Parts: sequence; C-alpha cells; structure tokens
Amino acid sequence: MSTYQNNNIKLAVNNIEKNFGSMNIIKNVSFYAKENEFVSLLGPSGSGKSTIFNIISGLLLQDAGKIIIDGEECSSRLKKVSYMHQKDLLLPWKNIIDNVSLPLIIKGKSKREARNQVLEYFKVFGLVGFEYKYPFQLSGGMRQRAALLRTYIASADIMLLDEPFGALDAITRSKMHSWLLEVIKELKATIIFITHDIEEAVFLSDRIYVLSDKPATIKTEIIVDLPKTRTKDIVTSENFNKIKKEILLAL
Repeated sequence: MSTYQNNNIKLAVNNIEKNFGSMNIIKNVSFYAKENEFVSLLGPSGSGKSTIFNIISGLLLQDAGKIIIDGEECSSRLKKVSYMHQKDLLLPWKNIIDNVSLPLIIKGKSKREARNQVLEYFKVFGLVGFEYKYPFQLSGGMRQRAALLRTYIASADIMLLDEPFGALDAITRSKMHSWLLEVIKELKATIIFITHDIEEAVFLSDRIYVLSDKPATIKTEIIVDLPKTRTKDIVTSENFNKIKKEILLAL
C-alpha cells in the first residue's frame, strides 16, 4: 500500500522507469496529485511527458515502479482515468452529443440513456445549442470544449490533458484558460496537465513538476501560491513572475 493513501492523494506515480530498446525515456519519476487538484507536468518537447501519460492511462506498461490510485496499486487503469490528446479526435460523422456520449455507449448504455446523461453537462461546458452540430461546424475552441466534455464523461475522477490547447491561436488559448478554470470549479476531478508553456502552467496549476530533457526526471516541484480565482491581469503580478523565474532557473 502507498504511503500517500491517508493524505487525500488520488494518484501517485512511484519511481517509474521506461526504456524503448536501449533508449532510457523515463528515469525514476515520482509525483502525486490530490483530489480535485490541478497538477502540471512542464518540460521540453520530446522529454517523455506523453510517455508518462501513456503509462498512467495503461496504454503502456512501465518497466519499473508503481501507479497508485486511491491508495492501491493499480495495473488495470483504462476505466479509472480519461485521456485527452492535443488533437480533439472527434468523429466527423457523429454530431457533438453523440461524440460526447461515446464513452457511455462503449460501457453499454443505450444511445438514449447516454444522450440523456450527457445533456446536463452541455450548459456547464458552454455547449448549449451545439448538441446536434457536427465537428466541422465548430470553431477550434468549441471543438476542444466538446473533447474535454467527452474526456470528463469517460472518467470524472482523473483526467489527463496532453497539451489540449496547443493547436489553438494565442487569443483563443487565453480565453480557454479562463474558461477551463471556471468549469473545473463545478467539476469534482483531479487533473494532470502536460505543457511546455511556462505561463500556461502557472496560470492553471495548483502545483507544477518541472521535468528534465530525455530521459525524463523530476527536477523540482513548484507550488503555485496564487489566488484560486485568476483573472487575466494576474500574469503581470509580481508573484506570478516570481514563479515564472523560479521555473526558468530550474529548466
């Protein structure tokens, strides 16, 4: 059993290692996330962040180490975590409500049951009026909202978000940051977020783990000591820039 289990820890990654052939990708990586916490993994592109997510989600097996969920080592994780990639991966031939309902249909619910269950979340995610639109009819930002809702429906417990706003333009991306912080106030979810954007990590996170270049190791943990309610002007505050400087020095 994990030493984390009595400390409100939802997910613990303990000393994981991963090699592909002779190449060491992940080297003794450990971190944790508490219930309803927003934790970012920040590191250079190609440093192994997505490989860590693939291991947490169960898509890849680690060569060493443990993944612990709710205090217990967990080998079968596909139903315990949900995973959103940078590309929205919405099915173009399905309307938005059926795209969002897909995780429930895969779990055995009827189309009607699945639609009824997801409809209540369309207001929370700002998607009212888009239920029967198709992905090509939505802007990039709205598609990401739909993809995030589908991720939440797949598993409201632990959500892995792999640079979900990376393909958006700067203005839309900034709006999505503020929108996401508002949405997660209403959701009971632990979020692990991958990014290589320092300002994005600071604006969104409760804590940040800074990763090295490949092979990935944890260089430092940064506690983001900022108010929970974050407006756009916080990025110019002294404390915000102090945290950015701390990260820059660690990279």
